[in-house]
Amino acid sequence: MSVSTHFIVGGEKMFKSFLIKYAEIGVKGKNRYIFENALVDNAKRALDKIDGDFSVTKENGRIYAIANAEYDFDEAVNALQHVFGIVGICPMVQIEDNGFEDLAQQVIKYIDETYPEKNFTFKVMARRARKNYPMNSMELNAELGGKILEAFEGLKVDVHNPDSIVYVEVRDYGAYIRGRALQGAGGIPVGTGGKAAVLISGGIDSPVASWMMAKRGVELTAIHFASPPYTSERAEDKVVRLLTQVSAYSGRMKMYTVPFTKVQELIQANCPEELFTIIMRRFMMRVAEQIARKEECGALITGESLGQVASQTMQAIGCTDMVATMPVFRPLIGMDKTEIVAIAHRIGTFDISIEPYEDCCTIFTPKHPRTKPIPSFVEIGESALDIDALVEECVKNARYQKIGYRQNQ
Repeated sequence: MSVSTHFIVGGEKMFKSFLIKYAEIGVKGKNRYIFENALVDNAKRALDKIDGDFSVTKENGRIYAIANAEYDFDEAVNALQHVFGIVGICPMVQIEDNGFEDLAQQVIKYIDETYPEKNFTFKVMARRARKNYPMNSMELNAELGGKILEAFEGLKVDVHNPDSIVYVEVRDYGAYIRGRALQGAGGIPVGTGGKAAVLISGGIDSPVASWMMAKRGVELTAIHFASPPYTSERAEDKVVRLLTQVSAYSGRMKMYTVPFTKVQELIQANCPEELFTIIMRRFMMRVAEQIARKEECGALITGESLGQVASQTMQAIGCTDMVATMPVFRPLIGMDKTEIVAIAHRIGTFDISIEPYEDCCTIFTPKHPRTKPIPSFVEIGESALDIDALVEECVKNARYQKIGYRQNQ
């Protein structure tokens, strides 16, 4: 049988602390502490957004979140599940050390209140961090297992493939009791992978690309191109809501809105129609790179997937990248649309992305775009424009707002 890892209604009230588990951070070597400290800070920031008083501490290579007041269990778990770097969240019962018999009774109480059905297999995994405790870890496993079997007739021991594992850790100041971990977001802590600027349109792909790079520890700055009156304020509001959803994982960010109407109108009036899109993309990269450098970013991010549309062929992407001098990350490059949509659903951006508001990438589109542009022809096609002056004007007139910040920040 499969035992649910969810806690019964009311049972969560016993949990006053959480063990925060990480994976990749554990193999980072001498700079591991940098990732651990970032994870502590990010977890604390996430918990500060909900009701309650929490402290997040690092002790002997482990990270704990402790509730110092009443709190909503589901809110706390949800907040921690949005922190990159956390692979598991283990709700724990923290007790004082009043001897083995009291510890055994607390373990029995934990099982009684946590599992509604008492007909599963289990094993005890005890860890004696306090070396002067009268029993070693193996003895604790055996003795606690025996006490559990006496208390619940329907339970059986299976040390190889149990339905549930009861973890007990005896420490200097008491003991922790916990079960299986609730799933976390994975990845590495935001802020440990550098800073990058993401070009975000309002479609399905770029919010997913933002989320994926944040999962690799990248701190985000967002750049959106608006072309009023062809695009509306609702289109920009849509992007703000998308980034707000992403910021639940990525943390706070700045969003720059670049006025792009003049550039697009000049491209339409002076450049070959079949090259409209590629020339527009090259302008976007130039503007985005200047804003990225202003924000001390080390890379750009786009939501392109190879071959998805005319501007995302290998030749078109190569032609676009020729005007960028910093790295351009494309986390979706090898993904199918169905895979991207699945992530969008999971992170809560899909329904916002499909709202029917035009963005600047969907206006002035050529009937027959060039899918394999030749760089020299593109350079000739855009030579009628004063590129440097237009880029400078876009950067100068860009305005920014804060996403995911608290009101007093």
